[in-house]
Amino acid sequence: MDISDIATNDYIEVEAEQRLGKARSIFEGENPKGIIVTEAGQYEGVLTERKLLGSHIEDDTRIAGLTMPAPKIDRTEDIRDTARMLVEGGTKIAPVFEAGDLWGIVTEDAILEAVLDSLDALTVGQIFSENVVTIEEDDNMGTVINRLREHGISRLPVADEDGFLTGVVTVHDVVDFVVRDISKTTRGDRSGEVERMLDLPVYDVMSSPVETVSVEDSVQDAVETMLDNDYSGLVVTPADDDRVVGGVLTKTDVLRALSYTEEDRMDVQITNIELLDALSRQEIQERIEEVANKYSDMNVHHAHVRLHKHKEKLRGTPLIMCQLRLRTNKGQMAGTGEGYGADNAFYMALDLLERNVLEHKGVERDEEYKGQLLRKLNQL
Repeated sequence: MDISDIATNDYIEVEAEQRLGKARSIFEGENPKGIIVTEAGQYEGVLTERKLLGSHIEDDTRIAGLTMPAPKIDRTEDIRDTARMLVEGGTKIAPVFEAGDLWGIVTEDAILEAVLDSLDALTVGQIFSENVVTIEEDDNMGTVINRLREHGISRLPVADEDGFLTGVVTVHDVVDFVVRDISKTTRGDRSGEVERMLDLPVYDVMSSPVETVSVEDSVQDAVETMLDNDYSGLVVTPADDDRVVGGVLTKTDVLRALSYTEEDRMDVQITNIELLDALSRQEIQERIEEVANKYSDMNVHHAHVRLHKHKEKLRGTPLIMCQLRLRTNKGQMAGTGEGYGADNAFYMALDLLERNVLEHKGVERDEEYKGQLLRKLNQL
């Protein structure tokens, strides 16, 4: 199946020379998944809502400064390959070209709607993201913005002092919070300058109650909930207690699952692949396989490498965060590292991943030894 029937030429376009204030008003009024940016009529890139998280960026800043690249999709591209390109490009929207000219866009929602009927065979537990980042009710909005930026994520479950789920705050909530007219009062009749607003507790902005999903639910049902309510993700909780945060299921997780392959070699996806320096996809695949092979009983179904660039630099080289996640028959294995340059960050994350894999291997062997010992004692 290709994307010719789901791509659309109904999209919002702005010139790179226009000011950020215009883009903010578009996101606030029309809530698009992204905006196509052009310069002198030629495609330049896309502007996403996440880019507006920089609350310190003035409205008169040129849009060109926040434009990000997105994969260029052919109008007859295979839908699974398109899903992979969106995941690896770290975007929810991509330009569609026909005969070399910009024709329209394709969005993650359009892809998910097209494949919805085929998702009933998957359960949430098979593809959701564990090791979720959370925030507490009393933390302020400045902390929310920093945490979303640092981890490159779109949502934060909110927990009370006992650690139970009470709400969720998303990129959309934050952007709406930042761009709203500061003369308007927020819940609790508070108003003031943006700096003062950033001191407000998360409780004032979070959404509650939270739409949750359990690991036993079908991905089809979860995606229908997201599409019907315009959610980009759902908090995953145990089936018997929707107060406990077990993880998050996002539309990106579903797109990633769509693009899994059945190749003999490990399938590796790299989000924001353009940040790589000297490392190739093949080298990354080989290094991860070397780590996985140290645990012979572990079969890796899929590996995901996510790169995220921070603003900090050292002699011109940006600080990069790398997140590695393996989906295996032993559960999810992960490692995170930071370094100046993507290659350095990857090896830092790989080192932690290896330690986690070996630790899991040791724990399993300890459990096996304990079981053998107990069986022998019972025979005495």
